[in-house]
Amino acid sequence: MHLGVILMLALRNLRRNLRRTVLTATAFIIGGALLTFAQTFGDGTHEQWIDSGVRTGSGHVTVEVPDFRVSRKIEDRLPGSTLQLVRKAVDSSAAADRVTDVFYRLTINGLATSASGARGAQVLGVDPTIEAALSPLDEQVVEGRYLEKDDRLAAYVGAGLVDALDLRIGSRLVVMAQDAHKEVAGQLVRVVGIFRTGISELDDAVIHVPIATAGEWLGTGSDVTNVGVMVDDSRAVPGLARHLRRELAEPIGKGSTTVMDWREAMPALYSAVLLDEWSAYLILGILFVIVGFSIINTVLMSVLHRHREFGVLQALGLTPRQTGSVVLAEGLLQTVVCAILGVAVGLGITAAFSGGIDISGMTGDMENMEFSGVVVDPVIVPMVTPVRILYILGFMVLIGVVSSVYPAMRAATIDVTESMKFER
Repeated sequence: MHLGVILMLALRNLRRNLRRTVLTATAFIIGGALLTFAQTFGDGTHEQWIDSGVRTGSGHVTVEVPDFRVSRKIEDRLPGSTLQLVRKAVDSSAAADRVTDVFYRLTINGLATSASGARGAQVLGVDPTIEAALSPLDEQVVEGRYLEKDDRLAAYVGAGLVDALDLRIGSRLVVMAQDAHKEVAGQLVRVVGIFRTGISELDDAVIHVPIATAGEWLGTGSDVTNVGVMVDDSRAVPGLARHLRRELAEPIGKGSTTVMDWREAMPALYSAVLLDEWSAYLILGILFVIVGFSIINTVLMSVLHRHREFGVLQALGLTPRQTGSVVLAEGLLQTVVCAILGVAVGLGITAAFSGGIDISGMTGDMENMEFSGVVVDPVIVPMVTPVRILYILGFMVLIGVVSSVYPAMRAATIDVTESMKFER
């Protein structure tokens, strides 16, 4: 009964002071809408950074020899049977329906030579069919084409390396590296495609060749340097990585295999995502501190102008605690309603941009942008998740409740005798 009376009084006061209620609600709704849109846009941005990074890199989860990431030596490679073990483990995982690709590469640091000179190069033996659907490099072609299934002595070369070695489509070049027998071996290939990403680390060094050609050239057969797993959402990565570690416990225990998620394999990208995320939290936190102080100010001013009302309520039988509860209930009711409306407005704005937001004008590059060493599509698609929406609602309600506590405490300490001296 007491709770019902308190809520009734809170609603009556909100209706009676409509102008104050509307002003406070408007600030809170606008803040909630901005928070919702900013968070969904930020989540979409980070997911795109991660997706672009792992496609260019070694996948959301990668399996490789522990020493390979540092040594980049061909002897630090996985036997071909590991690929089958990974595929079997992926199929048996709870996240199997989230896996979009399982790919493999043979990565070698070597030398590319032509009649015009020689340059250091990173040669990637890839499966052309898988890589065409996975890597963003095939979309960066400026001349020629990407590798095809039946290619054998073909190479897809970065534009910087092409310029340095004076190559063109159809030109021959020799790639040289240490093979499986620790001898220097060379392979003649022909340029079938040239790509340009705008990232010098890729354009000046990377060469894609068919993995079958690389295996024959280096004497590695079906061995690979890493196996990568791609998922449709980076939130599925931790569970998948734990499952793969359990399934590959034997080779991991022997020290011949390691399983890393993208955060371990690409620490620079992970740090950049964290920095951007916490920067957004800081800015939005400041925004809501300002909103919170405006709520405190509005509610506190209403308390100071309602001394007589609170005195009458206490004279009629309300305890000081119940008087304070009326003010707290006002803040809570307004906060919950405004939080829901603010999130709804924010989701509406997000829906209006569901086709993506082109930020290329901010980067000065109309086709792609570089971030933390990866090529990123400048069209960002906002990402809405139930967990994020619940976090936003919880945060807004918390801010509203905390902002109402001090005014409620002031209302609870009003002296009945003194308050009756105040005029309306």
